[in-house]
Amino acid sequence: MKVLFLIPAPLNISPGQRFRFEHYLPLLEKQGIDYTVQSFWSVLAWKNLFHKGHLLSKSFGLLNGMMRRVFMLFTLFKFDYIFIYREVAPIGPPVFEWIISKIWRKKIIYDFDDAIWLRISSSANPKAELIKCSWKVKYICKYSKIVSVGNNFLANYASTFNKKIQVIPTVVDTEKVHRGLKNQNDVPFTIGWTGTFTNFYHLAIISEAINKLKEKYSINYLIISNKDPQLKNVEYSYKQWEFETEIADLLQINIGVMPLYYSEFALGKCGFKAIQFMSLGIPVVVSPVGANSEVVKNNETGFWANSQEEWFYYLEKLIVNKELRIKMGQNSQKFIIENYSVQATKELFLGLFQN
Repeated sequence: MKVLFLIPAPLNISPGQRFRFEHYLPLLEKQGIDYTVQSFWSVLAWKNLFHKGHLLSKSFGLLNGMMRRVFMLFTLFKFDYIFIYREVAPIGPPVFEWIISKIWRKKIIYDFDDAIWLRISSSANPKAELIKCSWKVKYICKYSKIVSVGNNFLANYASTFNKKIQVIPTVVDTEKVHRGLKNQNDVPFTIGWTGTFTNFYHLAIISEAINKLKEKYSINYLIISNKDPQLKNVEYSYKQWEFETEIADLLQINIGVMPLYYSEFALGKCGFKAIQFMSLGIPVVVSPVGANSEVVKNNETGFWANSQEEWFYYLEKLIVNKELRIKMGQNSQKFIIENYSVQATKELFLGLFQN
């Protein structure tokens, strides 16, 4: 069996790709499945894509990616399955997907982990939505042999257009990568958040609680991301996300947070920030929105916070009780290993490639 992966970013760069399918690739090799990976963006274009300006680099990267996709069409005869993560091209209607399905009659496995059918764009590329054609998601679902999604909310959407849906949560490799255990004696005491710049606006939910906690306790508020959030109303420290130091950076954190405003887009989130923290034995406080309420067992592996008062109350409760942090951290790690790890979900992923 031969599989072609058509993905947006080069390997080992995009969090979505890394934790949706990249860590399963060695399993395909063990099953004797040959695979080829083709990204749309080059490494340089991907790095510039989320910064304002760089118009020449973005334009060249877009043109180069479109040309690679055109040439790809002439190689499809070699493959049995085409695995598409999010979309074949970031702009325009689903022409490539239609050709793959209707002309070449190839079996498409379509995977996504956000509510990508909604019309949104980043601050770095505010006009991108004009040409992204988010409406194409439903058509790609229709063209696919099977659709793989990260949670039940996404599955409900996809099932309107395709009856063969597989829910595979976004997971971590707890044997090779996410396998440390937080030492709760570490100093300075740190409350932390990690994620991409597109989610910075959620941090406003906890700013008031963080400020009040800083008045009472000597704590550090750490943001790990691909850009500095430049928060104006709260004191924080920033760490540039790096692939090589990702686990060590996360292990600086005593309590992980995942605030979310309630919205249709937030319902598409797969709770992955919480999953990362919990896999390392770090207790979490989260907004119980969408998958967060499934990933985090309230009062067992972390706490649900619905208001500023609850954010302050639960964070303080964990700050002053080291034994509770240790117990919740151990419960969290066990729960992730059993439910949100590569080892727990590998058969679901390999099942996508069965006739």
